[in-house]
Formats: sequence, structure tokens, C-alpha cells
Amino acid sequence: MIVHRFTCGVINIHLYAQLRKTWGIQAMARPSSDLAAFREIFSKSNNIAIITGAGVSAESGVPTFRGAGGYWRKWQAQELATPTAFAHNPSRVWEFYHYRREVMLTKNPNPAHQAIAECEERLGKQGRKVTVITQNIDELHRRAGTKNLLEIHGSLFKTRCMMCGHEEANYKSPICSALEGRGAPNPDADDAQIPVEELPRCEHRGCNGLLRPAVVWFGETLDADILSDAEKVLDNCDLCLVVGTSSVVYPAAMFAPQVAARGVPVAEFNLEDTPATERFKQVSLSWRLWEHLTPCAGTPRERGELKAE
Repeated sequence: MIVHRFTCGVINIHLYAQLRKTWGIQAMARPSSDLAAFREIFSKSNNIAIITGAGVSAESGVPTFRGAGGYWRKWQAQELATPTAFAHNPSRVWEFYHYRREVMLTKNPNPAHQAIAECEERLGKQGRKVTVITQNIDELHRRAGTKNLLEIHGSLFKTRCMMCGHEEANYKSPICSALEGRGAPNPDADDAQIPVEELPRCEHRGCNGLLRPAVVWFGETLDADILSDAEKVLDNCDLCLVVGTSSVVYPAAMFAPQVAARGVPVAEFNLEDTPATERFKQVSLSWRLWEHLTPCAGTPRERGELKAE
């Protein structure tokens, strides 16, 4: 898919500030017609693509390692999540990913993950399809029950062998004995300097090759099969929702604009405008309000989950 131009108009509604006090939509007459229009579009859509990013997992307490303060020890993720970093210091990179894996084992899906999974399930019973295309590697969508899921950046809980290429799920904690108690994010912590032969090794058919996290690192291309599947979903969707992503990481940053370019409605659910906000017809508001807009999931008030800031 190649975007030549953007053709959709822009509906830019800033609701978050108005919602901070009440966490309800009943009193806001001015944008209600636009929300009604969105709900009408939603009710008629049969193939919905949902693109999610780190913002969806924020309330689960998942560190993003992006932006101010986004460091593990002295390094940002961009310095560690690269083939070059792994080649030069696999022990340090594995400490980083061991830390992230162990953190994720203490986290749970939040109402955003649950609402998306419930939306997929209920619409599926109506013969309608929802597919989630996520940039996240935390597997919280999967744990919430999402079935039609494309993890375009891989998973923290999958490994790939550097020698034989075998890839498989791995939920061991710790992933190898040498990493037990390692990975503290404290800036003053020293590297463990684990010998390479003691790092996670491939057990497939006695290979014993060095394992790496099966995630897409900076400088690497997305898996061709997953990317092809994502493009098919986006080519066929009649509504696209962008939830909790800053739309700055490519190629995922172009997914929603490509959909908008062919005239398909795109709704953005974020706390702030993103670089892609002006490119598509959108409703700009917090993803935490997802359940207000999806009749399939019920409202936070009805489910006893209404929160105040």
C-alpha cells in the first residue's frame, strides 16, 4: 500500500479536558452530535481494524522506555534493542529483556484490553470482525482474550535461535539460571557480564544456539507474513480505530493514514494529538473512555469501573 495523498476531512474534537471532572459524556451537548455520528459509523461497520500502541498498556504499569526518563540503567531502549547491541554485548541486552519479562509477569490486562477483547467477542457473534494490530510486545491483548491479533513487533515471551532460526514461546522465569536476580534498572547497577554460553540457549533438536528475544529491533524489518496480513486487514476494513499510540514508529505510523487515504473513517483515541491526528477523520480523546463509545462493552459506570483523575 502506497499513500499518494490524504483525502479525508478532519473532525478535531478535544473532549479530554471537559471529561476530566465528570468522566461522563451526558453533559457535553456540543460534541454529542459527533459522538453520535461515530457510534452510527461504528454500528454499521463489519470489518474493524484496531491499531494499538504503548498507551493501551500504560494503566497496567508497563514501562515504555520512550520519552523523558525512559531509561534502563544508563541506556534508552533504542541503544539496546538493536542487532548491533546484541552482537557486542548479549549479556547486557538479555539483562534488559529479562527485566522486562519479569516486570510483565507481574502486570495484568486493564479495562482497555478487556473492552477491546469483549468488543471482538460480541461483534463476532453478530458476524462482524474485529482485528487488533498491535505494536506492543507485552501480550496483554492476548491475555485479555483477543483472538484476531497481529503482534507486528513480536513478543517478549518468544525467543528465536541465532543459529537454527527456530522460534517458540518461552514463559520461563527466569529464562535461564544465570539471569536470576539480574536486570535491576538502577543506574548504578553493574553489568552482570554473563558468559555467552550461560545465556538462554536453543533446546530445539539439541541445537544449543544462542537465543535472542523474538522482537523486532530498531533497524530490522517487520516479519513479511505478519506485515502482509496486516495490510490485508487494513485494505478490507471499513473502520479503523487508533488507540494509545503516538504514531511515530514506522511502518505502523502509516497504517491509519493509508486507511484514511481511501476514504475510510479513522478514529483516534489518545490523550493528546499525535503527528497523524490531522491526517484523518478522528475523535481525539482518552482511550480510557473506550467503553463510553462501544455499546458492546457497557459503560465504566455500569461496570463499577468509573475512575476520577
